Amino acid sequence: MSENQEQELQVMVWYPENQYDEIKELCADTHLLPPTYEAWLKMAEEMVKKVENSGDLVAKVTLDKDIFVAWCKEKGKTMDAEARTLFAIEAIQKQQFLNSM
Repeated sequence: MSENQEQELQVMVWYPENQYDEIKELCADTHLLPPTYEAWLKMAEEMVKKVENSGDLVAKVTLDKDIFVAWCKEKGKTMDAEARTLFAIEAIQKQQFLNSM
């Protein structure tokens, strides 16, 4: 990272091991998710290292199945990568707002 470059916050969805298979089955884009939690975790950890090595910060947002399903219903979203990303971004924004109070 150059001296003039500001750190950015990269938001990542983080799956609980005990819910990975259930979440995967619910999502419309199952083909985009690795077949096992272990394969996903390896990929995710590599992505975290890559982001951190670039000088940016990583915020991991745990995607709880029940909360995500309810959120998608409330927002009228299909359970897919876009919804998972929006869910994570919204969670970080809420946390930042609460921390600023």
